[in-house]
Amino acid sequence: MIDWIMGACVGLGLAACCGFRVFVPMLIAALGTKLGLIGPMPGYEFIGSWTAIIGLCIATAFELGAYYIPWLDNLLDTVAMPVAIVAGTLMSTSFLRVNDEMVRWALSLMLGGGAAGLIQAGTSLLRLGSATTTGGLANPVVATGENAASLGLSILTVFLPLFAFALIVCLLIFVVVRILGRRKLRFTRATPKQPGNPLDQFPRSSNGRH
Repeated sequence: MIDWIMGACVGLGLAACCGFRVFVPMLIAALGTKLGLIGPMPGYEFIGSWTAIIGLCIATAFELGAYYIPWLDNLLDTVAMPVAIVAGTLMSTSFLRVNDEMVRWALSLMLGGGAAGLIQAGTSLLRLGSATTTGGLANPVVATGENAASLGLSILTVFLPLFAFALIVCLLIFVVVRILGRRKLRFTRATPKQPGNPLDQFPRSSNGRH
């Protein structure tokens, strides 16, 4: 039971971190597997291979640097959502202790992929707000925060999975509230006001006539 809980916390924690950056949590998972800090499900030991580690190092370096290029960061956001969901699903299914392969993939897609998608949606809204209010000048600051969050939470998930899982749940709740609040605000602004009756401007007499 303890192994199941810890595996779920590691898998879902790393999956959620894929919403910040796709390859950073995968690299941390690969290094953690190589060092024996975490153990993937049978058949997924390739995550800790040197081939995977070298490939993820290259991909991570490109991803981290690309978000500091003004036009490229917005371009990456257009493809980041589906890629983050796929990466989150892979991270979850690699560590979720469920023997049934189909059930494990389904749970990983709903929980891990969903968590990664929510985080990615939140970061995209943050970058959009930064681009709108500052003309993109603050985007490097946003990118630095996302890099730090992805790296810090991924490392925390490996060493303190229960604590990291609790933080990520709170973060997901915050993102959901913000997204719902933004949608409600847009709906309120988009609702046209009903025009009043021009006759209402004139006072009514005691018998109800204008």
